Amino acid sequence: NDHLMGTDGENELQIWPTGPNGSFVDSSGLGSHQACSIKFFYFYFGFHISHVQFRAFSSAVPGEQVKKDENSRRGNWGNQIEFVLTSVGYAVGLGNVWRFPYLCYRNGGGAFMFPYFIMLVFCGIPLFFLELSFGQFTSLGCLGVWKVSPMFKGVGYGMMVVSTYIGIYYNVVICIAFYYFFTSMTNLLPWTYCNNPWNTPDCSGVVGTHQANATFANITAVMSGVTEVVNRTKRTSPSEEYWRNYVLNISDGIGNFGEVRLPILGCLAVSWVVVFLCLIRGVKSSGKVVYFTATFPYVVLTILFIRGITLEGAISGIKYYLTPQWQKILDAKVWGDAASQIFYSLGCAWGGLITMASYNKFHNNCFRDSIIISVTNCATSVYAGFVIFSILGFMAHHLGVDVSQVADHGPGLAFVAYPEALTLLPISPLWSLLFFFMLILLGLGTQFCLLETLVTAIVDEIGTDWIIRNKTIITLGVAILGFLLGVPLTTQAGIYWLLLMDNYAASFSLVIISCIMCICIMYIYGKNYFKDVEMMLGFPPPIFFRICWRFISPLIITFILIFTVIQYKPITYNDYVYPNWSLVIGFCMALSSVICIPIYALFKIATSEGATFLEVRYAWSQGYFEWDQLNNPTISFIPAMPFYLMTSCAELV
Repeated sequence: NDHLMGTDGENELQIWPTGPNGSFVDSSGLGSHQACSIKFFYFYFGFHISHVQFRAFSSAVPGEQVKKDENSRRGNWGNQIEFVLTSVGYAVGLGNVWRFPYLCYRNGGGAFMFPYFIMLVFCGIPLFFLELSFGQFTSLGCLGVWKVSPMFKGVGYGMMVVSTYIGIYYNVVICIAFYYFFTSMTNLLPWTYCNNPWNTPDCSGVVGTHQANATFANITAVMSGVTEVVNRTKRTSPSEEYWRNYVLNISDGIGNFGEVRLPILGCLAVSWVVVFLCLIRGVKSSGKVVYFTATFPYVVLTILFIRGITLEGAISGIKYYLTPQWQKILDAKVWGDAASQIFYSLGCAWGGLITMASYNKFHNNCFRDSIIISVTNCATSVYAGFVIFSILGFMAHHLGVDVSQVADHGPGLAFVAYPEALTLLPISPLWSLLFFFMLILLGLGTQFCLLETLVTAIVDEIGTDWIIRNKTIITLGVAILGFLLGVPLTTQAGIYWLLLMDNYAASFSLVIISCIMCICIMYIYGKNYFKDVEMMLGFPPPIFFRICWRFISPLIITFILIFTVIQYKPITYNDYVYPNWSLVIGFCMALSSVICIPIYALFKIATSEGATFLEVRYAWSQGYFEWDQLNNPTISFIPAMPFYLMTSCAELV
């Protein structure tokens, strides 16, 4: 051909003449134009194009602004900052505040930082980069990306199941934070004293108390998939009775649902409405909201930190948090906790990272983004530890007890220990408002991505013009369904079910899904993935990341899985032991996401053409292009380059 299709800055199609050597002829007097050669570019229309040259316009050059989306069908982020902030909001969640500080002090204080950052470098950042590049290269959600190897599409369905479970109970936690936020709008926090109708004779307040002689009892608290044994004082605090007897009005067991707690149900509706409104236009609307939701929590953390370190006893709390116990580095459990915390806090294998990256422009530097986001997530966890333990140190000093006796994690920290400590501060309602507003924003940042993961997967899978135009209806439908499924968690037995889902639905199943994904990309699709990344970023992934993807990260994931199995203990809540039938339900939830992988693989094999095993294998291994001898080239899976380039090449064909 003597011409190639191109676009100007407005992404309108134009014809650009080519010279005899294939270079672009500048007939406009605008200067020379950069040309890019794509090799191994195959179309399966009976022949292939080995080299296609095209003009690299402003929308295809990393870092330059464009006036319209590269992907006019799906849309893109408004700019790269929106993606980074959204990903930070997704990764930095409630676990950074209420789980990491507790794990740190329990596993050797400052010594825990060493295995924590080792796991970040060798597992966290490589897996984060793998998922971001996977989604960005294809501009498809967690289902569509598995055109790379259709037999493993069950991995995508497994991610959807996990995101569904997490989205249901995570929003219930957010709604409880909403409830505490609303009840903090008063002159006196309702959990300050023991003179309320819901209090028992065992209640003993901390306000005005300087010494507390206490014996201790083991109470088991569970959150973020980990069962911990926490020492708490025998006395019942006003905040604990407010939490159990008033907010939850907890029943005597998981099978006794009791009545729906209408205040919690109302807050759940508010939470889902907020999430829906922020996602009403997909990433176009959520990308604007995250400028506030992803940044303001750091403002609140800083305010609480400044207030905390000025309190008497704060230094002792921080010392308790950071004092290294180097002998614990040799403990395998410490390394297991570090690996698990890195894995879960970054949100790997949830499908959210793939989904968020799918709205990037094709040449966005996701390698840089993965490092920025991962390091920010871990730094936030460390920073939050100072905020938490400065206040807990003050509380321990006030009570005359050791910090370990007031330290807690999970809902025990967020809704009992920390609120109790806030009652000791002047203008306590103000500090309570700030704290719970921070929890709300941290939760919403994660919830946005969970809902968008499900919606994007559905829209990409159906892919009709109608469903793309009416994506808002799909978002509304998923939000309504999520609200209805969350109603049982607002009953008097809701906390039992919430902890059951948290302990099983997103535990070892995530590890298995992540391991299979890593093996599939690295050993079935193979080294060609490195070429994909080079095509997209302009440079191949560093050799360190290639080694991690192929060897180190899968080994660490396997270690996490083994550690999770060895450390498994049946779930309990305080002194309540879950019945066996509820544990069966928990394991069913865990397996429901993993079982998607073999079921879909068997379905794909059974419905593939071919009578022999080799023919079946050839059919199900259809992928991007003929980069792997096992892959049958197909036009259905190509790099998500700018739409105008696809149009240009299709026009040539």
